[in-house]
Amino acid sequence: MGRYVQVEPNVKVYVEDIGEGTPVLFLHGWPVNYKMFEYQLNVLPNHDIRTIAMDFRGYGLSDKPSTGYDYDRMADDVRAVIDDLGLKDAVLAGFSMGGAIAAHYMARHQGHGVSKLALLSAAAPVFTQREGYPYGLTPEELNEQIIEPIFADRAKLLETFGGMFFAKEHSKPFMNWFHALGMEASSYATISSAMALRDEDLRGELETIQVPTAIFHGKQDEICPFEFAEQMHKAIPTAELVVFEESGHGAFYDELEKYNAELIRFIQS
Repeated sequence: MGRYVQVEPNVKVYVEDIGEGTPVLFLHGWPVNYKMFEYQLNVLPNHDIRTIAMDFRGYGLSDKPSTGYDYDRMADDVRAVIDDLGLKDAVLAGFSMGGAIAAHYMARHQGHGVSKLALLSAAAPVFTQREGYPYGLTPEELNEQIIEPIFADRAKLLETFGGMFFAKEHSKPFMNWFHALGMEASSYATISSAMALRDEDLRGELETIQVPTAIFHGKQDEICPFEFAEQMHKAIPTAELVVFEESGHGAFYDELEKYNAELIRFIQS
């Protein structure tokens, strides 16, 4: 069932909510939307899991305001959804940018309504290099390779980005579908969110996470290098690391059966 949640005056976000049982709220990555979780939405409700996925502002079916793409505002939008749905003891599962926002939510809102955390190929603790953190792109490289090309040819940039997503070769129709998800976002949301990815730093927040946490990460991830997972695993006292040896950034499809099985195990444990 789909519904809209008002997160601030004149801004609503879309939420897909299916099944009954333990609630899991999925947060998608840049630059796609909730539909990226199709192959989880197909399976998890059959295991007594209430499967919920939201579109961030600017993406998918949500409203697309010109502002509000920093991690604080996006985490506040998640809080509005959790409160509107009355979620308690939920699993918060964030992918890539959504993983960074999920981690920030836990610090900013003291884990309100959340009893477990799943960080899925998360863009955390920091997406770009800085002093003491030599992983990922430099801020300058992100500007040159991602932000500036959006202004020139967003469709081409997203095709290039999508080509880096998976370690395995998938069908052309699947890749066309995945590319189309990114084109549903507003161009200015993709730009502003990429700037947030470039600038935000969660290193001081991860140690505050106290709930059971699963870190899912592909060993061959070219977008959020595996070192990200190792850094999160060191920083979060309650974390377990689930490695996907044959996967890139898109472990949710590269190793679909294992991914779903591990998700169900973690949710039900």
